[in-house]
Amino acid sequence: MLGVFQTTQKLRTSLRLLSRAGLPPVDLQVQLLLRGRCPQSATFSRELHLGPGGSASSPAAAPQRLPFSRVTVEDLTFFRKTLPGRAITDPDLVQSSNEDWLKSVRGSSEVLLRPQTTQEVSQILSYCQSRNLAVNPQGGNTGLVGGSVPVYDEIILSTSLMNNILSFDKISGILTCQAGCVLENLSLYLEERDYIMPLDLGAKGSCQIGGNVATNAGGLRLLRYGSLRGTVLGLEVVLADGQVLDCLSTLRKDNTGYDLKQLFIGSEGTLGVITAVSILCPRKPKSVNVVFLGCETFDQLLKSFQLCKGMLGEILSAFEFLDSECMRLLNTHLKLANPISDCPFYIVIETSGSDSDHDSQKLHNFLEEAMTSLLVTDGTVATEESKIKTLWSMRERVTEALTHDGFTYKYDISLPVERIYQLVTDMRQHLGERARSVVGYGHVGDGNLHLNITSSAKDPALLASIEPFIYEWTAKFQGSISAEHGLGLKKRNYIYYSKSRPTVAVMGKMKTLLDPKGILNPYKTLPDDLK
Repeated sequence: MLGVFQTTQKLRTSLRLLSRAGLPPVDLQVQLLLRGRCPQSATFSRELHLGPGGSASSPAAAPQRLPFSRVTVEDLTFFRKTLPGRAITDPDLVQSSNEDWLKSVRGSSEVLLRPQTTQEVSQILSYCQSRNLAVNPQGGNTGLVGGSVPVYDEIILSTSLMNNILSFDKISGILTCQAGCVLENLSLYLEERDYIMPLDLGAKGSCQIGGNVATNAGGLRLLRYGSLRGTVLGLEVVLADGQVLDCLSTLRKDNTGYDLKQLFIGSEGTLGVITAVSILCPRKPKSVNVVFLGCETFDQLLKSFQLCKGMLGEILSAFEFLDSECMRLLNTHLKLANPISDCPFYIVIETSGSDSDHDSQKLHNFLEEAMTSLLVTDGTVATEESKIKTLWSMRERVTEALTHDGFTYKYDISLPVERIYQLVTDMRQHLGERARSVVGYGHVGDGNLHLNITSSAKDPALLASIEPFIYEWTAKFQGSISAEHGLGLKKRNYIYYSKSRPTVAVMGKMKTLLDPKGILNPYKTLPDDLK
């Protein structure tokens, strides 16, 4: 198969694995007794969200704190009785749950609750609603839009200890587990049983399945296995009043009434807390190949995708891209060497099937046609697991490389496929020298662009140049301002670029019906003007 490339230029056939590349604890009960209520904490938290030079008028800024109750000594007594040893108030332990992993959003919660069962979640929410205490549900805290951390002093409800696999049906491939199971752990469990998870994310080592479902995460396998709206068969959800909604079906077909689980997929914890998931898992492929290709133009990349779909068909499981700026950051910050010659654009293609000879022949035919047609200029193929991981790292570690390039403005846009890279080009022209880097990568197979812009530090003037330009551009071409990351805190007020006002109004009515006091993940997902 590699001989196809050697007819054009010498390929690198030997890929080396690349190395990837305070205050003393004070008991919150003592703090509460000493200070009573502390209204200035809301001001402090608001300043954290605005950042240096930030403006409260920015649609992404935190709104004013809503009139929720504040935690009292009596509240702590209840939480400690309900969760012995798992109601955390040590500031050093709570700190990491207050801040998102990008370190761009930080709340000021003083209480971290770690339930282990659905019943404990039910007790907590029932109590919090009766006391009008706001709650921030949190999974692996890998979100990118400020949806997984408090805005002010909301109680953090972590599902990290709800990590049990409840059942697995080897015949149907249906897995049922608690919401706190880490995606990578589920993948390892299934692989031992000759199955895989239907989604794969760069954050799989930290993200939790409950958070994946709550944000309707897409990832690298959506092209092959579809979205979580199709693979999730059932959910168990605790509503704001503590009522447990048991929709934990394991049936492929169930046409009795409304499909309520769909309300909670992608709702970002604003309608209920997901405590368990049942999900349909595909069989583990016996044959996996990964190809890393280079293209001179984005038009050639799109034509390669079209050819790929036609010639690889049922074995195509991923078609990803990254641009030369991404490669520069990988080289510079993570010391990852380019496995092929330098090109303006790079493609990562994965095939997975049940017959290695059949798959290899189909892949060989595709590569031969792509080379003959001059759609690609260079490439390499990996069939061994270690080399496959190396090639995938060129795509999966772009986010990591960006964190070393400065403050990052991250955008997750869905567009008609032919428009994907035009936005990157137009943004570069629009910003000029004001940005350090403007890079584009993402999932060509489902029209999902990850546009990232870096600067030396948080820059309100630069942000004002990016937004709303990016949202207006996206709306102009009938795209979505959030393909898979959700809206969270940062994008809530931009929802109208993708959804009509009547549609958003219905969303508000759903929120009011299921969470009348608004205690679940306040300040997120829905716009501030929705009363």
